[in-house]
Amino acid sequence: MSTRTRRPPATHNWRFATAPGGLPLIGHAVRMGRRPLEFLTSLPAHGDLVELRLGSNRAYLPCHPDLVHEVLLNARVYDTGGPVKDKARPILGNGLITSDWTDHRRQRRMVQPAFHPARLPTYAEVMRDECAAESRAWQAGRPFDVGNAMQALTARVTARALFSTDIADRAVAEIQRSLPVIVHGAYRQAMDPTGLLAKLPIAANRRFDEALTRLRRLIHRIVEDYRTAATDRGDLLSALLTAQDPETGARLDDQEIHDQVMTLLLAGIETTASALAWSFHLLGRNPAAETALHAELDEVLDGRTPAYADIPRLDYTQRVFTESLRLYPPAWLFTRTTVETTELAGRELPPGSDILISPYVLHHTPALFTDPESFDPDRWLPERAKDVTRGSYLPFGAGSRKCIGDVFGMTEATLAVAAIASRWRLRPVPDTTIRPRPHMSLSSGPLLMVPEPR
Repeated sequence: MSTRTRRPPATHNWRFATAPGGLPLIGHAVRMGRRPLEFLTSLPAHGDLVELRLGSNRAYLPCHPDLVHEVLLNARVYDTGGPVKDKARPILGNGLITSDWTDHRRQRRMVQPAFHPARLPTYAEVMRDECAAESRAWQAGRPFDVGNAMQALTARVTARALFSTDIADRAVAEIQRSLPVIVHGAYRQAMDPTGLLAKLPIAANRRFDEALTRLRRLIHRIVEDYRTAATDRGDLLSALLTAQDPETGARLDDQEIHDQVMTLLLAGIETTASALAWSFHLLGRNPAAETALHAELDEVLDGRTPAYADIPRLDYTQRVFTESLRLYPPAWLFTRTTVETTELAGRELPPGSDILISPYVLHHTPALFTDPESFDPDRWLPERAKDVTRGSYLPFGAGSRKCIGDVFGMTEATLAVAAIASRWRLRPVPDTTIRPRPHMSLSSGPLLMVPEPR
């Protein structure tokens, strides 16, 4: 969405604070582990930059959008890193999410063409087919877990965009089986300040290791098949295999291809599925918004399945998803690490300082968003969106590390919301309480809803 650019003031009386409630030795690790959203959203009241401790490590949470913007736009100084990234690297490898500044620039140059706008109509055909199939599969009046359904949908879309149809059909079952176990286990390890949890001989760790091994083997076999066939199949993996660095002419090797595929699977399935589940939850709890959405879909689609060409006219549909991303951003927390001495909010930070960036905190700050807990898609109307402060809305990050698949994800989500909502009303199951679960993405957990035909 468009935003109004505001220059940081020439001088600013930044407020620096130390987070209250730290405990000896472990600091704020328990509060972060038990109720991270509540803990983090309490910190802007204390300062613009807040210091906290996770075990023996100090970390800093910038709570003012100008400070967040400063960090994200200076990737050379604030490189990827921190406890979450360090523990994700053995899982994701050296892909776009985890690679350092120099390597990321090279990878981005090579992977970006796979997400060129010219490829979107082809990917959108896959999205259209899978969204239509999903919307036909439900039974009226029978409660089902919307979160699981969205995971299945985004797994099929991502697999078919990554791999040719024959391989995608075989891969989806393993992806759906393994990825949730990997996502849950990765978060558990990332939130353990001691690093001991991953070493314990417990069932959860065995399941995690087995799932990771299965998914790695699957990716290895698929990449091997593609190398052997040496045929451009018009999918994302073919684009990665033929990608060349425009500056050096170098190509990605097999390990780099593997790491990019693992990264795209995690980012393309888990995050979009979580955001879609939240969208239907919010629509089910807000009848006026649901009615406005249905009116737009009836006018634009007139009963047919939405296609890529319809997206420019699905304004309200896009605002619904944009507002869902504000309330429940899947990437609710990510980290950066200083690679040299620098100054932030008037504080000198030594090399190796961990910076926590939380879109969730910014999106729920009353000074940045009026009535931030309310679901209001019309806050993204052009005449209102122009007043959104730069750096305060960050569902896809910002700067050179902004999500490479942001347009892909928005396209997929718009078509999914339109296809499903044009056919069904999803009603909440009475007497159920849904709370956000901050894992690797911000999920709803089990989300039972009842489909009613329109």
